[in-house]
Amino acid sequence: MKKILASLMLCMAALTPAMAAEPATGSFEAGKGTFLLNGEPYVVKAAELHYPRIPEPYWDQRIKQCKALGMNTVCLYVFWNSHEPREGQFDFTGQNDLRKFVKLCQENDMKVILRPGPYVCAEWEMGGLPWWLLKKKDIRLRENDPYFLERVDKFQKAVAGQVGDLTVANGGPIIMVQVENEYGSYGIDKEYVGNIRDMLRRNFGDKVTLFQCDWSSNFLNNGLDDLFWTMNFGTGANIDQQFAKLKQVRPDSPLMCSEFWSGWFDKWGANHETRPAADMIAGIDEMLSKGISFSLYMTHGGTNWGHWAGANSPGFAPDVTSYDYDAPISESGQLTPKYHALRKTLAKYYDGKKLPAIPASIKAVTVPEFTLTEVAPLFANLPEPKEDAELKTMEEYDQGFGSILYRTTLPALAAGSTLTVSDAHDFAQVFVDDKYIGKLDRRLGEKELTLPAVKEGARLDIFVEAMGRINFGRAIKDFKGIVGEVTVTEPRGKHNFTCKLKDWKVYNIEDTYDTYTAIGEFMPTGAFTPGADGRLPRGVYRGTFKVNKVGDTFLDFSTWGKGLVYVNGHPMGRIWEIGPQQTLYMPGCWLKKGENEILVFDILGPRDTKVAGLREPLLDNLLVTKPLTHRLEGQTLDLGGLKPALTGSFKGGNGWQEASLPKPVRGRYIALEAVDAVDGGDNAAIAEFYVVNDKGQRLVREPWTVVYADSEDVDGVNRSADKMFDLQESTYWSTVKGTPFPHVVVIDLGSVQNVGAIQYLPRMEAEVPGAIRNYRLYVSEKTFNIK
Repeated sequence: MKKILASLMLCMAALTPAMAAEPATGSFEAGKGTFLLNGEPYVVKAAELHYPRIPEPYWDQRIKQCKALGMNTVCLYVFWNSHEPREGQFDFTGQNDLRKFVKLCQENDMKVILRPGPYVCAEWEMGGLPWWLLKKKDIRLRENDPYFLERVDKFQKAVAGQVGDLTVANGGPIIMVQVENEYGSYGIDKEYVGNIRDMLRRNFGDKVTLFQCDWSSNFLNNGLDDLFWTMNFGTGANIDQQFAKLKQVRPDSPLMCSEFWSGWFDKWGANHETRPAADMIAGIDEMLSKGISFSLYMTHGGTNWGHWAGANSPGFAPDVTSYDYDAPISESGQLTPKYHALRKTLAKYYDGKKLPAIPASIKAVTVPEFTLTEVAPLFANLPEPKEDAELKTMEEYDQGFGSILYRTTLPALAAGSTLTVSDAHDFAQVFVDDKYIGKLDRRLGEKELTLPAVKEGARLDIFVEAMGRINFGRAIKDFKGIVGEVTVTEPRGKHNFTCKLKDWKVYNIEDTYDTYTAIGEFMPTGAFTPGADGRLPRGVYRGTFKVNKVGDTFLDFSTWGKGLVYVNGHPMGRIWEIGPQQTLYMPGCWLKKGENEILVFDILGPRDTKVAGLREPLLDNLLVTKPLTHRLEGQTLDLGGLKPALTGSFKGGNGWQEASLPKPVRGRYIALEAVDAVDGGDNAAIAEFYVVNDKGQRLVREPWTVVYADSEDVDGVNRSADKMFDLQESTYWSTVKGTPFPHVVVIDLGSVQNVGAIQYLPRMEAEVPGAIRNYRLYVSEKTFNIK
């Protein structure tokens, strides 16, 4: 019996430590001038990665690439609309498996910064907010709207249900959680930001470190006293100046750049964006030498699969499918010269240890050219229509993405009548009795077309493709389809006849794989000959291609028009012949050895149905007919005889400056004339520009358009005059070097306003290139004389 008791006691003793062991715990907090991880100083070196933009089988390899670069943390957004595609239907599987991604970070000894929004921007559809919120047309997004807050809370609970137990306090890798995102660029509402903070505390517990990020120019507008504050700024910025105000109000706070922009994103119809590696590396080296933490946005960008690419504002500037971002790790996971140069710098800050080995890259393969052999023509395979007397948006039909066809009949009209669509979101094609009349491109502000003579009862078709919803600023409340009304105007001597069109048949074409596979009857493409425009029919094209060796490739769609692509059921993204992107990244993990299926929904019609798999992407092939500048060849602006509303001088240095008019002036058009530069050179540049009314309020800039600019640097870069009001402090208007002063930009404010002051932000670099000294401001209710 004693032997039995002794054995039992030995077994109990062996089991007791395991049974009684407490879960591993830790802490992360802001100490005096430094972060403290488990009580020890810690500098965050974070790599921004977005798991939905990376094929799930490649997650581990991408994390290892970041670790081998010298990073110790992964920073990530949580995209609400990806996780809750329909109200109340949450998805945390496959590409959306947030918990798996966070656990992979932990397995690779990488800490995690979680950014669950609800708004994230990220050049993602609607900034991460789900489209179905817009089914409630009067909803107030990112405000204390009861329904909005109710849905946010449910989403945050769902996120916490996935990873709430993985905070550092629970022994997990999550060291910080972000509250909202760059709210200062949206509004001033501390109560709302406080409500989001309270949700996160309820769902993640009191021990988690919460922070908020903003720009140095606006972070105090919404900064909450009990949150940690970080700054966002781009490559080349004057780092000391970016943190100067924070040091004044919180001298003992750790410093962190929560988004240090390594590159930039691309927009359809604009040049491919790149940023110098040297500037990025110099900024990171300076921050680390001063003990400043950072997150490199992006370290690896990835891909906006399917319809997830957003659009920028003011105006409407839709983003391309690739989110390569000119990052150190390319869209397909290849290591760029930026990566290797940055790795050498980060090696200096790795506590004297050797950097981890770089994981093997995934090799690219070529796929021989193949042809899509079947097509289901669009207009012969429409779904059953709905009928409505008045126009409705996509959201009112419970449709989030895809295309929509509005059909009605016309009254008898003489040739030269005008069709006005207010407004088509986002790319509309107009047909009368099956004849193509023209297109209305929201990017270009197109709303009107001239009609031929038509008989009463002629059929009008307006086919509208929705692109990504705006992801930045107040314009994120971005309905799709036709959002206003459609009228026809017939000239009748001194008086015009205008008629609002009603009684519509509506055909909804949701962007899903199932929609395109079941669209209708497929026919051989050989049964069709190109039209006068050289195009084959609009519709869904289908084909197969064989892969002998599986690997990453880039599918070339240079001969195609505009639309969406699916391979083996995977939504690969958007194509558009205008560029600059001409290929789609095709991960090898989504291919099969042998036969693979491809579907292309082309709303313009291809010129040829061939595709090939290339080893390298085509991201810089811009094919546009509209000039990128706002001055036609030979045009000049005549300001002679006009009296300036304001004459003054800006001081040198970084940061915002304001100048008030002697008295407010009413006007719709302003002309800002730069007379000379602070440095005596010939270059002028403006990062951001505002007009303030007579009540001290900044005018809303969404309606603004550039009418004229004497000089814009758009040769391989995007420094056109509209960058003065694109809500991005790191982008800027710049004149072409060698073009002498004076330089002038004319802006249409969209309506007559009371102009009381102007606000000007020069470039962010310490040297402040192109800073304007002397200037003149003209204000007019009528457009200026442009010859």
